[in-house]
Amino acid sequence: MKLFNTLSGKKEEFTTPDGKVRMYVCGITPYAPSHIGHAMMSVVFDVVRRYLEYKGYPITHIQNFTDVDDKIITAANDIGISTDELSETNIKQYMEEMDALNVLRAHTYPRATTEIPAIVSMIKSLEEQGYAYAVNGDVYFRVRRNADYGKLSRRSEEDLLAGARVEVDEAKEDARDFALWKSQKPGEPAWDSPWGAGRPGWHIECSAMSMRYLQEGVDIHGGGQDLIFPHHENEIAQSESFSQRQPFARFWLHNGLLSIDEDKMSKSIGNVITVGEALNQFSAPALRLFFLSSHYRNPLVYSVQNIAAQERAIERIRHAATVSRRDDGQNAGGSALDAADYKNLFIKAMDDDVNTPRALAVIFDLCRHINRSREQGDDVAAAQNTLRELVGVLGIDIDEPESSAGSDAAPFVELLVQVRRELRAARQYALADKIRDDLADLGVSLEDSAGGTEWQFRGR
Repeated sequence: MKLFNTLSGKKEEFTTPDGKVRMYVCGITPYAPSHIGHAMMSVVFDVVRRYLEYKGYPITHIQNFTDVDDKIITAANDIGISTDELSETNIKQYMEEMDALNVLRAHTYPRATTEIPAIVSMIKSLEEQGYAYAVNGDVYFRVRRNADYGKLSRRSEEDLLAGARVEVDEAKEDARDFALWKSQKPGEPAWDSPWGAGRPGWHIECSAMSMRYLQEGVDIHGGGQDLIFPHHENEIAQSESFSQRQPFARFWLHNGLLSIDEDKMSKSIGNVITVGEALNQFSAPALRLFFLSSHYRNPLVYSVQNIAAQERAIERIRHAATVSRRDDGQNAGGSALDAADYKNLFIKAMDDDVNTPRALAVIFDLCRHINRSREQGDDVAAAQNTLRELVGVLGIDIDEPESSAGSDAAPFVELLVQVRRELRAARQYALADKIRDDLADLGVSLEDSAGGTEWQFRGR
Protein backbone atom coordinates (compact mmCIF):
# COMPACT_ATOMS: atom_id res chain seq x y z
CA MET A 1 0.00 0.00 0.00
CA LYS A 2 1.25 3.46 -0.93
CA LEU A 3 0.16 6.82 0.46
CA PHE A 4 1.05 10.29 -0.77
CA ASN A 5 3.13 11.92 1.94
CA THR A 6 2.89 15.72 1.84
CA LEU A 7 6.22 15.89 3.69
CA SER A 8 8.14 14.12 0.92
CA GLY A 9 5.86 15.20 -1.93
CA LYS A 10 5.53 11.67 -3.28
CA LYS A 11 3.84 8.33 -2.76
CA GLU A 12 5.59 6.12 -0.25
CA GLU A 13 5.15 2.53 0.83
CA PHE A 14 3.07 2.56 3.98
CA THR A 15 4.48 0.57 6.86
CA THR A 16 4.62 1.07 10.60
CA PRO A 17 7.37 0.00 13.03
CA ASP A 18 5.13 -2.36 15.00
CA GLY A 19 2.25 -3.16 12.64
CA LYS A 20 -0.06 -0.75 14.44
CA VAL A 21 -1.35 2.60 13.17
CA ARG A 22 -1.59 5.75 15.26
CA MET A 23 -3.63 8.39 13.43
CA TYR A 24 -4.20 11.98 14.52
CA VAL A 25 -6.69 14.12 12.57
CA CYS A 26 -7.16 17.83 13.19
CA GLY A 27 -10.78 18.40 14.11
CA ILE A 28 -13.13 21.35 13.98
CA THR A 29 -13.22 24.68 15.76
CA PRO A 30 -16.83 24.63 16.98
CA TYR A 31 -17.69 28.32 16.75
CA ALA A 32 -20.60 27.56 14.37
CA PRO A 33 -22.42 24.52 12.98
CA SER A 34 -20.10 22.37 10.87
CA HIS A 35 -20.11 22.84 7.12
CA ILE A 36 -19.80 20.31 4.32
CA GLY A 37 -16.05 20.85 4.05
CA HIS A 38 -15.76 19.44 7.57
CA ALA A 39 -17.94 16.51 6.53
CA MET A 40 -15.73 15.82 3.50
CA MET A 41 -12.60 15.76 5.66
CA SER A 42 -14.24 13.46 8.20
CA VAL A 43 -15.43 11.03 5.53
CA VAL A 44 -12.01 10.97 3.84
CA PHE A 45 -10.15 10.00 6.99
CA ASP A 46 -12.91 7.64 8.02
CA VAL A 47 -12.28 5.73 4.78
CA VAL A 48 -8.52 5.78 5.39
CA ARG A 49 -9.16 4.26 8.81
CA ARG A 50 -11.71 1.73 7.54
CA TYR A 51 -9.40 0.52 4.79
CA LEU A 52 -6.40 0.16 7.07
CA GLU A 53 -8.57 -1.83 9.49
CA TYR A 54 -9.79 -3.90 6.54
CA LYS A 55 -6.15 -4.72 5.81
CA GLY A 56 -5.69 -5.87 9.40
CA TYR A 57 -4.01 -2.87 11.06
CA PRO A 58 -5.02 -2.14 14.67
CA ILE A 59 -5.67 1.62 14.75
CA THR A 60 -5.72 4.27 17.44
CA HIS A 61 -7.60 7.26 16.05
CA ILE A 62 -7.44 10.65 17.78
CA GLN A 63 -9.34 13.76 16.67
CA ASN A 64 -9.26 17.02 18.59
CA PHE A 65 -11.66 19.88 19.11
CA THR A 66 -10.24 23.40 19.25
CA ASP A 67 -12.83 24.59 21.74
CA VAL A 68 -11.31 27.97 22.56
CA ASP A 69 -9.98 30.53 20.07
CA ASP A 70 -10.71 34.03 18.78
CA LYS A 71 -13.68 32.95 16.63
CA ILE A 72 -15.34 31.08 19.47
CA ILE A 73 -14.86 33.98 21.86
CA THR A 74 -16.30 36.46 19.35
CA ALA A 75 -19.26 34.25 18.45
CA ALA A 76 -20.09 33.49 22.09
CA ASN A 77 -19.96 37.17 23.02
CA ASP A 78 -22.20 38.07 20.07
CA ILE A 79 -24.80 35.51 21.17
CA GLY A 80 -24.41 36.26 24.86
CA ILE A 81 -23.43 32.78 26.05
CA SER A 82 -20.24 31.23 27.39
CA THR A 83 -17.60 29.78 25.12
CA ASP A 84 -18.15 26.39 26.80
CA GLU A 85 -21.87 26.45 26.00
CA LEU A 86 -21.29 27.43 22.38
CA SER A 87 -18.61 24.79 21.86
CA GLU A 88 -20.64 22.06 23.53
CA THR A 89 -23.71 22.79 21.38
CA ASN A 90 -21.78 22.68 18.12
CA ILE A 91 -19.71 19.63 19.10
CA LYS A 92 -22.87 17.70 19.99
CA GLN A 93 -24.41 18.60 16.64
CA TYR A 94 -21.23 17.67 14.79
CA MET A 95 -21.12 14.23 16.43
CA GLU A 96 -24.74 13.55 15.53
CA GLU A 97 -24.16 14.58 11.93
CA MET A 98 -21.06 12.41 11.63
CA ASP A 99 -23.06 9.48 13.02
CA ALA A 100 -25.63 10.11 10.29
CA LEU A 101 -22.84 10.04 7.68
CA ASN A 102 -21.67 6.70 9.10
CA VAL A 103 -18.33 8.13 10.23
CA LEU A 104 -16.73 5.89 12.83
CA ARG A 105 -16.11 7.70 16.07
CA ALA A 106 -12.49 8.39 16.99
CA HIS A 107 -11.18 6.57 20.03
CA THR A 108 -10.52 9.86 21.83
CA TYR A 109 -11.68 13.44 21.25
CA PRO A 110 -9.40 15.65 23.36
CA ARG A 111 -10.29 19.32 23.72
CA ALA A 112 -7.93 22.24 24.12
CA THR A 113 -9.64 23.40 27.30
CA THR A 114 -9.18 20.02 29.01
CA GLU A 115 -5.52 19.67 28.03
CA ILE A 116 -4.16 22.89 29.57
CA PRO A 117 -1.67 21.15 31.96
CA ALA A 118 -0.07 19.19 29.09
CA ILE A 119 0.04 22.31 26.91
CA VAL A 120 1.61 24.46 29.63
CA SER A 121 4.19 21.77 30.37
CA MET A 122 5.20 21.59 26.71
CA ILE A 123 5.49 25.37 26.37
CA LYS A 124 7.58 25.54 29.54
CA SER A 125 9.98 22.92 28.18
CA LEU A 126 10.31 24.79 24.87
CA GLU A 127 11.12 27.94 26.79
CA GLU A 128 13.74 26.17 28.92
CA GLN A 129 15.37 24.76 25.77
CA GLY A 130 15.54 28.21 24.20
CA TYR A 131 12.94 27.54 21.53
CA ALA A 132 10.38 29.91 23.08
CA TYR A 133 10.41 33.29 24.78
CA ALA A 134 7.93 35.24 26.88
CA VAL A 135 6.94 38.87 26.35
CA ASN A 136 4.40 40.59 28.60
CA GLY A 137 2.50 37.39 29.33
CA ASP A 138 2.61 36.08 25.75
CA VAL A 139 4.91 33.25 24.71
CA TYR A 140 6.24 32.86 21.16
CA PHE A 141 8.11 30.12 19.32
CA ARG A 142 11.49 31.10 17.86
CA VAL A 143 11.21 30.05 14.23
CA ARG A 144 14.87 30.93 13.52
CA ARG A 145 15.95 28.13 15.90
CA ASN A 146 14.27 25.59 13.62
CA ALA A 147 16.66 25.17 10.70
CA ASP A 148 14.27 23.27 8.44
CA TYR A 149 11.17 25.36 9.11
CA GLY A 150 9.02 25.32 5.97
CA LYS A 151 9.85 21.75 4.95
CA LEU A 152 6.21 20.67 4.84
CA SER A 153 4.83 23.55 2.77
CA ARG A 154 8.10 24.02 0.83
CA ARG A 155 7.84 27.78 1.09
CA SER A 156 10.74 30.19 0.82
CA GLU A 157 11.47 32.57 3.69
CA GLU A 158 9.78 35.36 1.72
CA ASP A 159 6.70 33.23 1.14
CA LEU A 160 6.62 32.25 4.80
CA LEU A 161 6.64 35.89 5.80
CA ALA A 162 3.97 36.79 3.26
CA GLY A 163 1.74 33.87 4.18
CA ALA A 164 2.09 33.93 7.94
CA ARG A 165 -1.03 36.09 8.33
CA VAL A 166 -0.01 37.18 11.79
CA GLU A 167 -0.71 40.53 13.38
CA VAL A 168 2.20 42.93 13.43
CA ASP A 169 3.70 42.74 16.90
CA GLU A 170 6.86 44.67 17.69
CA ALA A 171 7.41 42.47 20.74
CA LYS A 172 8.26 39.49 18.55
CA GLU A 173 11.86 38.79 17.67
CA ASP A 174 10.94 37.60 14.19
CA ALA A 175 7.78 38.25 12.16
CA ARG A 176 7.48 34.51 11.56
CA ASP A 177 7.36 33.67 15.28
CA PHE A 178 3.99 32.33 16.35
CA ALA A 179 2.09 32.35 19.63
CA LEU A 180 2.26 29.41 22.01
CA TRP A 181 0.43 31.19 24.84
CA LYS A 182 -1.78 34.29 24.69
CA SER A 183 -2.22 36.57 27.68
CA GLN A 184 -5.78 37.22 28.79
CA LYS A 185 -7.69 40.15 27.33
CA PRO A 186 -10.83 41.63 28.93
CA GLY A 187 -13.84 39.34 28.55
CA GLU A 188 -11.80 36.29 27.53
CA PRO A 189 -11.66 32.92 29.30
CA ALA A 190 -8.28 32.19 30.83
CA TRP A 191 -6.22 29.61 32.71
CA ASP A 192 -3.30 30.01 35.08
CA SER A 193 0.23 29.56 33.78
CA PRO A 194 3.82 30.52 34.69
CA TRP A 195 3.39 33.56 32.40
CA GLY A 196 0.11 34.72 33.88
CA ALA A 197 -3.53 34.11 33.02
CA GLY A 198 -4.16 33.29 29.38
CA ARG A 199 -4.97 30.59 26.88
CA PRO A 200 -3.06 28.38 24.44
CA GLY A 201 -2.23 29.36 20.90
CA TRP A 202 -3.84 27.36 18.11
CA HIS A 203 -0.90 25.19 17.04
CA ILE A 204 0.46 24.03 20.38
CA GLU A 205 -2.69 22.15 21.38
CA CYS A 206 -2.37 19.54 18.62
CA SER A 207 1.27 18.87 19.44
CA ALA A 208 0.50 18.40 23.13
CA MET A 209 -2.55 16.21 22.46
CA SER A 210 -0.91 13.95 19.89
CA MET A 211 2.11 13.40 22.13
CA ARG A 212 -0.06 12.64 25.13
CA TYR A 213 -2.42 10.19 23.43
CA LEU A 214 -0.04 8.71 20.84
CA GLN A 215 3.11 8.36 22.88
CA GLU A 216 4.75 5.91 20.48
CA GLY A 217 4.59 8.52 17.71
CA VAL A 218 2.20 9.56 14.95
CA ASP A 219 2.02 7.32 11.90
CA ILE A 220 -0.59 9.37 10.02
CA HIS A 221 -1.36 13.03 10.65
CA GLY A 222 -4.34 14.26 8.66
CA GLY A 223 -6.31 17.35 7.82
CA GLY A 224 -7.35 19.62 4.99
CA GLN A 225 -4.87 21.20 2.62
CA ASP A 226 -5.65 24.58 4.16
CA LEU A 227 -3.89 23.38 7.34
CA ILE A 228 -0.52 22.67 5.70
CA PHE A 229 0.58 26.22 6.44
CA PRO A 230 0.76 27.60 9.01
CA HIS A 231 -0.87 25.05 11.33
CA HIS A 232 0.90 21.83 10.42
CA GLU A 233 4.16 23.58 9.61
CA ASN A 234 4.16 25.05 13.10
CA GLU A 235 3.18 21.73 14.65
CA ILE A 236 6.25 20.10 13.16
CA ALA A 237 8.57 22.89 14.31
CA GLN A 238 7.44 22.95 17.92
CA SER A 239 7.01 19.18 18.26
CA GLU A 240 10.41 18.23 16.87
CA SER A 241 12.09 21.00 18.85
CA PHE A 242 10.40 19.79 22.03
CA SER A 243 11.12 16.08 21.63
CA GLN A 244 14.38 16.29 19.65
CA ARG A 245 12.92 13.43 17.66
CA GLN A 246 12.25 13.35 13.94
CA PRO A 247 9.92 12.92 12.29
CA PHE A 248 7.05 14.16 14.43
CA ALA A 249 4.66 12.35 12.08
CA ARG A 250 5.72 9.75 9.52
CA PHE A 251 2.96 10.41 6.97
CA TRP A 252 1.14 13.68 6.40
CA LEU A 253 -2.14 13.25 4.50
CA HIS A 254 -4.15 16.25 3.32
CA ASN A 255 -7.50 16.21 1.58
CA GLY A 256 -8.43 18.68 -1.15
CA LEU A 257 -10.83 21.54 -0.52
CA LEU A 258 -14.52 21.80 -1.32
CA SER A 259 -15.99 24.68 -3.30
CA ILE A 260 -19.58 25.69 -4.00
CA ASP A 261 -20.30 25.88 -7.72
CA GLU A 262 -16.65 26.78 -8.39
CA ASP A 263 -16.53 29.39 -5.58
CA LYS A 264 -14.67 28.87 -2.32
CA MET A 265 -17.00 28.58 0.67
CA SER A 266 -17.02 31.84 2.59
CA LYS A 267 -19.33 33.42 5.13
CA SER A 268 -18.57 36.80 3.58
CA ILE A 269 -20.32 35.84 0.33
CA GLY A 270 -22.97 33.74 2.07
CA ASN A 271 -22.34 30.39 0.38
CA VAL A 272 -21.54 28.21 3.39
CA ILE A 273 -23.65 25.05 3.43
CA THR A 274 -23.90 23.33 6.78
CA VAL A 275 -23.87 19.57 7.18
CA GLY A 276 -27.41 19.76 8.55
CA GLU A 277 -28.64 21.62 5.48
CA ALA A 278 -27.01 19.07 3.18
CA LEU A 279 -28.51 16.13 5.09
CA ASN A 280 -31.95 17.72 4.86
CA GLN A 281 -31.64 17.87 1.09
CA PHE A 282 -29.81 14.62 0.31
CA SER A 283 -29.44 11.16 1.78
CA ALA A 284 -26.36 10.45 3.87
CA PRO A 285 -25.17 7.61 1.56
CA ALA A 286 -25.39 9.92 -1.47
CA LEU A 287 -23.39 12.63 0.29
CA ARG A 288 -20.77 10.12 1.31
CA LEU A 289 -20.57 8.71 -2.22
CA PHE A 290 -20.19 12.25 -3.55
CA PHE A 291 -17.22 12.95 -1.28
CA LEU A 292 -15.55 9.72 -2.46
CA SER A 293 -16.27 10.25 -6.15
CA SER A 294 -13.12 12.36 -6.45
CA HIS A 295 -9.64 11.44 -5.23
CA TYR A 296 -9.20 12.75 -1.71
CA ARG A 297 -6.29 15.03 -2.68
CA ASN A 298 -8.25 16.71 -5.47
CA PRO A 299 -10.57 19.72 -5.11
CA LEU A 300 -14.28 18.94 -5.28
CA VAL A 301 -17.18 21.10 -6.45
CA TYR A 302 -20.41 20.84 -4.48
CA SER A 303 -23.54 21.21 -6.56
CA VAL A 304 -27.10 19.92 -6.44
CA GLN A 305 -26.64 18.19 -9.80
CA ASN A 306 -23.50 16.37 -8.68
CA ILE A 307 -25.11 14.96 -5.56
CA ALA A 308 -28.42 14.15 -7.24
CA ALA A 309 -26.42 11.91 -9.56
CA GLN A 310 -25.05 10.10 -6.50
CA GLU A 311 -28.60 9.40 -5.29
CA ARG A 312 -29.18 7.47 -8.51
CA ALA A 313 -25.82 5.74 -8.16
CA ILE A 314 -26.70 4.56 -4.65
CA GLU A 315 -29.91 3.13 -6.06
CA ARG A 316 -27.93 1.15 -8.65
CA ILE A 317 -25.76 -0.35 -5.93
CA ARG A 318 -28.79 -1.22 -3.79
CA HIS A 319 -30.48 -2.86 -6.76
CA ALA A 320 -27.46 -5.04 -7.54
CA ALA A 321 -26.91 -5.96 -3.88
CA THR A 322 -30.54 -6.99 -3.27
CA VAL A 323 -31.36 -10.67 -3.72
CA SER A 324 -33.97 -11.07 -6.44
CA ARG A 325 -37.45 -11.78 -5.11
CA ARG A 326 -38.02 -14.18 -7.98
CA ASP A 327 -35.78 -16.87 -6.58
CA ASP A 328 -34.82 -15.61 -3.10
CA GLY A 329 -31.17 -16.02 -4.04
CA GLN A 330 -31.47 -19.68 -5.05
CA ASN A 331 -29.66 -20.79 -8.16
CA ALA A 332 -32.08 -21.49 -11.00
CA GLY A 333 -29.64 -23.80 -12.73
CA GLY A 334 -26.97 -21.36 -13.82
CA SER A 335 -23.39 -21.11 -12.61
CA ALA A 336 -22.23 -19.17 -9.57
CA LEU A 337 -20.79 -15.72 -10.29
CA ASP A 338 -17.19 -15.32 -9.10
CA ALA A 339 -16.36 -11.79 -7.91
CA ALA A 340 -12.76 -12.47 -6.82
CA ASP A 341 -11.28 -10.45 -9.68
CA TYR A 342 -13.36 -7.43 -8.73
CA LYS A 343 -12.23 -7.67 -5.13
CA ASN A 344 -8.60 -7.77 -6.24
CA LEU A 345 -9.09 -4.72 -8.46
CA PHE A 346 -10.78 -2.88 -5.60
CA ILE A 347 -7.85 -3.60 -3.28
CA LYS A 348 -5.37 -2.56 -5.98
CA ALA A 349 -7.17 0.78 -6.35
CA MET A 350 -7.32 1.43 -2.62
CA ASP A 351 -3.68 0.42 -2.17
CA ASP A 352 -2.80 3.19 -4.63
CA ASP A 353 -3.14 6.15 -2.26
CA VAL A 354 -6.77 5.33 -1.38
CA ASN A 355 -8.01 5.86 -4.93
CA THR A 356 -11.73 5.81 -4.21
CA PRO A 357 -12.86 6.92 -7.72
CA ARG A 358 -11.15 3.87 -9.21
CA ALA A 359 -12.47 1.66 -6.41
CA LEU A 360 -15.99 2.92 -7.09
CA ALA A 361 -15.57 2.20 -10.79
CA VAL A 362 -14.80 -1.42 -9.85
CA ILE A 363 -17.91 -1.51 -7.66
CA PHE A 364 -20.16 -0.28 -10.47
CA ASP A 365 -18.58 -2.78 -12.90
CA LEU A 366 -19.42 -5.49 -10.40
CA CYS A 367 -22.99 -4.17 -10.14
CA ARG A 368 -23.42 -4.46 -13.91
CA HIS A 369 -21.96 -7.97 -13.91
CA ILE A 370 -24.33 -9.04 -11.12
CA ASN A 371 -27.35 -7.65 -12.95
CA ARG A 372 -26.44 -9.35 -16.24
CA SER A 373 -25.69 -12.66 -14.57
CA ARG A 374 -28.88 -12.58 -12.56
CA GLU A 375 -30.92 -12.10 -15.73
CA GLN A 376 -29.18 -15.16 -17.18
CA GLY A 377 -30.23 -17.24 -14.18
CA ASP A 378 -26.81 -17.42 -12.53
CA ASP A 379 -26.37 -17.63 -8.77
CA VAL A 380 -25.19 -14.16 -7.71
CA ALA A 381 -25.51 -14.49 -3.93
CA ALA A 382 -21.75 -14.80 -3.30
CA ALA A 383 -21.01 -11.88 -5.63
CA GLN A 384 -23.61 -9.79 -3.82
CA ASN A 385 -21.87 -10.56 -0.53
CA THR A 386 -18.60 -9.35 -2.05
CA LEU A 387 -20.33 -6.21 -3.28
CA ARG A 388 -21.64 -5.46 0.20
CA GLU A 389 -18.20 -6.12 1.65
CA LEU A 390 -16.50 -3.64 -0.68
CA VAL A 391 -19.16 -0.99 -0.23
CA GLY A 392 -18.82 -1.47 3.53
CA VAL A 393 -15.09 -0.72 3.34
CA LEU A 394 -16.08 2.70 2.01
CA GLY A 395 -18.63 3.08 4.80
CA ILE A 396 -21.55 3.47 2.38
CA ASP A 397 -24.80 2.25 3.91
CA ILE A 398 -26.94 0.61 1.25
CA ASP A 399 -29.59 -0.83 3.53
CA GLU A 400 -33.12 0.02 2.53
CA PRO A 401 -34.25 3.34 4.00
CA GLU A 402 -37.21 3.07 6.31
CA SER A 403 -40.49 4.21 4.81
CA SER A 404 -44.11 3.75 5.63
CA ALA A 405 -45.30 4.81 2.21
CA GLY A 406 -44.65 1.47 0.52
CA SER A 407 -47.71 -0.42 1.70
CA ASP A 408 -50.09 2.48 1.04
CA ALA A 409 -48.73 3.04 -2.44
CA ALA A 410 -48.52 -0.64 -3.44
CA PRO A 411 -51.90 -0.89 -5.26
CA PHE A 412 -51.15 2.21 -7.31
CA VAL A 413 -47.66 1.00 -8.18
CA GLU A 414 -49.09 -2.37 -9.27
CA LEU A 415 -51.56 -0.54 -11.49
CA LEU A 416 -48.82 1.53 -13.12
CA VAL A 417 -46.67 -1.54 -13.63
CA GLN A 418 -49.62 -3.24 -15.38
CA VAL A 419 -50.17 -0.18 -17.58
CA ARG A 420 -46.49 -0.12 -18.45
CA ARG A 421 -46.58 -3.80 -19.33
CA GLU A 422 -49.47 -3.17 -21.74
CA LEU A 423 -47.68 -0.18 -23.26
CA ARG A 424 -44.59 -2.28 -23.89
CA ALA A 425 -46.69 -4.98 -25.47
CA ALA A 426 -48.15 -2.29 -27.74
CA ARG A 427 -44.62 -1.10 -28.58
CA GLN A 428 -45.28 2.30 -27.01
CA TYR A 429 -41.85 2.30 -25.44
CA ALA A 430 -41.57 6.05 -24.87
CA LEU A 431 -44.63 6.10 -22.62
CA ALA A 432 -43.52 2.90 -20.88
CA ASP A 433 -40.10 4.43 -20.18
CA LYS A 434 -41.73 7.58 -18.82
CA ILE A 435 -43.68 5.54 -16.28
CA ARG A 436 -40.47 3.77 -15.23
CA ASP A 437 -38.57 7.04 -14.89
CA ASP A 438 -41.38 8.77 -12.99
CA LEU A 439 -41.63 5.83 -10.60
CA ALA A 440 -37.87 5.96 -10.07
CA ASP A 441 -38.17 9.65 -9.14
CA LEU A 442 -40.73 8.59 -6.52
CA GLY A 443 -38.40 5.96 -5.10
CA VAL A 444 -39.79 2.90 -6.88
CA SER A 445 -37.36 0.73 -8.86
CA LEU A 446 -38.46 -1.76 -11.51
CA GLU A 447 -36.72 -4.96 -12.50
CA ASP A 448 -37.63 -6.48 -15.87
CA SER A 449 -36.94 -10.11 -16.68
CA ALA A 450 -38.27 -12.90 -18.81
CA GLY A 451 -40.60 -13.80 -15.96
CA GLY A 452 -42.15 -10.33 -15.76
CA THR A 453 -41.59 -7.07 -13.90
CA GLU A 454 -40.97 -6.77 -10.19
CA TRP A 455 -40.76 -3.54 -8.22
CA GLN A 456 -39.39 -2.37 -4.91
CA PHE A 457 -40.13 0.78 -2.95
CA ARG A 458 -36.79 2.21 -1.82
CA GLY A 459 -37.68 5.68 -0.60
CA ARG A 460 -36.68 8.99 -2.14
